[in-house]
Amino acid sequence: MSPWSIGIDIGGTFTDVVALDHADGRQHSVKVLTTHADPTRGIVAAVEDLIRSTGLQAARVTRVVHATTLFTNALIERRGAATALLTNRGFEDVLEVGNERKYDLYDLSIERAPPLVPANWRKGIAGRLDARGEEIEPIDPNEVVSVVDSLLDQGIESLAVGLLHAWASDRHERELARRINRVFPHLPITLSCDIAPVIREYERLSTTVASAYIKPLAARYLDTLEARLQALGLRGKVLMMLSNGGLTHLSEARARPIELLESGPAAGAIAAAELGARDGLGPLLAFDMGGTTAKLSLVESGQPFIAYGFEAARRKRFAEGSGLPIRITTVDLIEIGAGGGSVAHLDPMRLMKVGPESAGSDPGPACYALGGEAPTVTDANLLLGYLNPDYFAAGSLPLDRSRAHDAIAVLGQALGLSPVEAAWGIHDIVAENMASAARVHIAERGRNPADHVLVCTGGGGPLHGYRVAQKIGVRRLVCPPDAGVASAMGLLVAPARIDRARTVSLRPETDPLDKLESSFAELAADALAALADAQHDFGPVRLHRQADGRFVGQAFHLTVDLPDGPYDGRVAARGEQGLNPAHDASPFDEAAMRARLHEAFVSGYQRKFGRTPPSVAVELVTLRVSARAPAPPVGPSSQASGHRSPPVSSAPSGGVSRLAAPDSRPVYFPELGGFVDTPVLRRADLPDGFQSPGPLLIEDAGSTLVLGPQAHVMLSASGNLIIDLEGSRP
Repeated sequence: MSPWSIGIDIGGTFTDVVALDHADGRQHSVKVLTTHADPTRGIVAAVEDLIRSTGLQAARVTRVVHATTLFTNALIERRGAATALLTNRGFEDVLEVGNERKYDLYDLSIERAPPLVPANWRKGIAGRLDARGEEIEPIDPNEVVSVVDSLLDQGIESLAVGLLHAWASDRHERELARRINRVFPHLPITLSCDIAPVIREYERLSTTVASAYIKPLAARYLDTLEARLQALGLRGKVLMMLSNGGLTHLSEARARPIELLESGPAAGAIAAAELGARDGLGPLLAFDMGGTTAKLSLVESGQPFIAYGFEAARRKRFAEGSGLPIRITTVDLIEIGAGGGSVAHLDPMRLMKVGPESAGSDPGPACYALGGEAPTVTDANLLLGYLNPDYFAAGSLPLDRSRAHDAIAVLGQALGLSPVEAAWGIHDIVAENMASAARVHIAERGRNPADHVLVCTGGGGPLHGYRVAQKIGVRRLVCPPDAGVASAMGLLVAPARIDRARTVSLRPETDPLDKLESSFAELAADALAALADAQHDFGPVRLHRQADGRFVGQAFHLTVDLPDGPYDGRVAARGEQGLNPAHDASPFDEAAMRARLHEAFVSGYQRKFGRTPPSVAVELVTLRVSARAPAPPVGPSSQASGHRSPPVSSAPSGGVSRLAAPDSRPVYFPELGGFVDTPVLRRADLPDGFQSPGPLLIEDAGSTLVLGPQAHVMLSASGNLIIDLEGSRP
């Protein structure tokens, strides 16, 4: 029997489940409304539906891969565990003080994101290490037990430990944890030396506390998920998508739940990279728009851009410094509250705004007829003719056009607009919101959007991709098969990946290289141990080395790629030998290696800033190792999932092939003066070699591709729909 995998992606509005046969590439998907009170209930319903409709035998499923925004939402909504912090005496208020920067210089009533731990649960204890990790004052075990006992009496459920200079030595944190575990064995403990062993106390403590805050929630959720999947007969491994775009097993996810914060958005970027590679496209802009949010990330050389920190639960969405700093490896993306459920409203100046508030899945947009009354993006798209009320979510959720009309009419009346004019305003504003965020995100990374291809995924990506592309200057779009469930599909093609980092300040031109090599070897061994339970199901592991460096005297760091090791000439059994097939076995030249390490940082600095300061030494501050193993191979037919080829009618002049007698309906295109009768095609019915000019709608079970009059679409051999905007085709 050939193995199957199941991908499960929980969004703010829909839960998507995809099953993939790795032997022949057959793919099946189900989309259900997310059950926010108990997300696993929606998962079980979707998996049961999938098994029932396809006849899939649960015993053939060898792995289940999952991504969720549950833990991000817990931070935003402050629904985590009652958490306490143990730190050094005198440093209890680091979380409150932060970095003392104002994220809005001219806002006189500015509010910082409140700490996750209140002041009365932040306790200082005796004991101190210096910046070299040497002990100045020992820990008092009796004091530690007394403090923790008092906190438990106050109702804490989780404990974070963040001591000064734990990045230099973990001895005090380990000693403290051993003592607490002996006396209070059931108390979840999170150590900063495990979560973020890097410099900058505020960021390190913020990350550690956030992980402790969601740790009990994550443990309960993951245990429940595993038990309910097993009750369905799914005995294969359960893997989780991490924020870095890689997969790991449940034990790692339970130990470091902070790594799961951006798992859902990361899956969309991985999917876009895989889908774009099928037609040799790139660089890419991965545009994933669902029911609650829209995400955009850059993809180059088949890999999404990576960042090494972000902010969660921002007070102002685009204001850096207004959230909780989280120091983890994550796919670098921009996310805004622009989705199908985003609510349109009037601001205090009586101007129309869309989002970030969302109707979600309960009660949902007005047209769902589930109790929602506020006008949303989905209501507007239905009124404009972009959505088929009888084929939304493959017909599982019929839409009520009259309710959408009534909800938008109320908003339009307040603005002096007709319902259709108000609906177009909603559609246009949400596209502009995404385009505005995209322009900033792309420009900050020194890229030109005109050089990229926009890959549209999610239920809303194909609906809005045409307008977003026009606004940001992209000339080509791609809409893949089953775009509405692309993030769930991305889970099944993602690699296993673990990232580890550690602050070890070294100057590669003068400091001993054996210290640098031994530090990297320790990081590599840790990463490989975390992959041990998953790597035999994936391809060969490859290690990648990076470092955060600076010129001595600078306050901030730049992350650069480093050459493969070893750096000290010894290829002893350090956990890395033979993993990177391109390893150079030639005699070791210390001077040449020092020069290569120096040049790696200098060249990266020049690419970023254009020039380097004269005669200043380079310092590598934080070392990073990424261990990656590629996903299992998939049969060739996965590239055309659900695609079949009916006979082609005779092509009209110009070589444009169309299906005979397509359906049509009135669709709103302002550049054509309003509603025009527009062909509507089913994606599964498109013939090989299909191409057509716009305006045109192409429907599938999870989304609708909207093409305006300036578009020309063709079906590639991979199953992707490639859309060129007017003036861009050769």
